[in-house]
Amino acid sequence: MSELHGDFWVFGYGSLIWRPGFEFVERVPALLKGSHRALCVYSYSHRGTPEKPGLVLGLDHGGACRGIAFRVEEHRAAETLAYLREREQITMVYKECVRPVRLEDGRIVLALCYVVDRSHNQYAARLERNDVLHFVRQGLGKSGPNPEYVRNTAQALRDLGIHDSLLDWVAERL
Repeated sequence: MSELHGDFWVFGYGSLIWRPGFEFVERVPALLKGSHRALCVYSYSHRGTPEKPGLVLGLDHGGACRGIAFRVEEHRAAETLAYLREREQITMVYKECVRPVRLEDGRIVLALCYVVDRSHNQYAARLERNDVLHFVRQGLGKSGPNPEYVRNTAQALRDLGIHDSLLDWVAERL
């Protein structure tokens, strides 16, 4: 992503769906293969602290993920990338990569994605449901309470016809 030419796409699978924070000219349901949405990142900043981590979504290895692809015009590409890096890369828990995504209309585009780094100390692998609920309940960070993040994301996914059983389970118990 060192040089951006032309319009570019960003794949949103969590809070980017309901709070992208950047200008875009197209917003399209999309499918990413090879990664799935998971509550697998301890949040030390946005939705928690190192002392009381929250839990946020990441793209984890395997499966597929339905989300939203946003098309950003070329003249906004650099500012959008800078914004996303500031938002998503605070602790470098995500790997920035470009992956093909299939848009709802069948087009395949290359989109910027943030995939969890499984070797990072914030990677929360295979937590039990009650542990997930515990971390979400306790999380409070600079972007607000962790329960708000989970409820907003679960609702945004439901509005798109996407059902995430763990996210829905947690949201129902908050």
